[in-house]
Amino acid sequence: MKAIIPVAGAGAKLRPHTYTQPKALIPIAGKTILSFIVDQLHEAGITEFVFIVGYLGEKIQEYVMQTYPELRTHFVYQNERQGTGHAIELTKNIVGDDEVFVVLGDTICDYDIKEVLDSPFSMLGIKKVDDPRNFGVASVNEEGFIEQVVEKPAIPKSNMALVGLYKIKESHFLYECLHQLLSQNIKTYGEYNLTDALDCMIKRGAKFKSFKVKSWFDCGKKETLLESNAILLKKFGANIISEHSFKDTIIVPPVSIAPGCNIENSIIGPNVAIGANTTINHSIIRDSIIGSYTNLFEVVLDNSLIGSDASVKGLSRSLNIGDNTEIDFG
Repeated sequence: MKAIIPVAGAGAKLRPHTYTQPKALIPIAGKTILSFIVDQLHEAGITEFVFIVGYLGEKIQEYVMQTYPELRTHFVYQNERQGTGHAIELTKNIVGDDEVFVVLGDTICDYDIKEVLDSPFSMLGIKKVDDPRNFGVASVNEEGFIEQVVEKPAIPKSNMALVGLYKIKESHFLYECLHQLLSQNIKTYGEYNLTDALDCMIKRGAKFKSFKVKSWFDCGKKETLLESNAILLKKFGANIISEHSFKDTIIVPPVSIAPGCNIENSIIGPNVAIGANTTINHSIIRDSIIGSYTNLFEVVLDNSLIGSDASVKGLSRSLNIGDNTEIDFG
């Protein structure tokens, strides 16, 4: 089985951070979004990965090659963003007839991955949501088989949203339906959509069973990214290198602090993730994500997202600052 991870999106809702950093490499709970996905699949036994890259794709490739040298990896460039269906279609020659597990590049979920991989059926991950109109929506029968999937329906038939996890056994069938979408120019909301290809497979007799995810961590925009960071920190606990020594500093867990940080005269936490080689002095930080090589002095941060190589000085409350930024509130 091969894993396919589309990470070609520009991440517009997370700007200014995604001007200089792919969304998949945004830090969360001491790791990157992409690492949560790859680690989960690798630990389940998948060793071959296909990454669909585009915007800042060279950074994704460099990160994967450095972090996961033991994996067999392929990089496919989606130069024009024409939807998830178009992205997956680009992987046809690499996948061949192998089974595939598609995980969207901003999808961190808690689920029984072994149960999914061991199932004799193709599987789609679902979760009940209050308003399914912004998601792919699945209609599921009493046996748990999926009868229909529709992308962002105006009047949803169910409240079961597709979460971005797709195990597909009949990959040749998938690529036939993707080819049909592209050749007949069948688009939804202006894009070739993977949901439409899956519905094509169902209509032509493919069997898809649903599986429910325990948790679905939304990493699409600042507010939900910070919420997900807090939940994941609580779930996995603190991650602070033992040789750290923070002078006159109070740590309120859960907190993740990467190596090389210098923190003095500060209060850190709860729910704070700090990247490597960051310096913090005379500051109070809670419910925030701080990038690497960043300098913070005399700041009070709450529900903030600070990029890498940034510098912030002076009193503040809630910020959303991208990489390579310098701000002085003095």
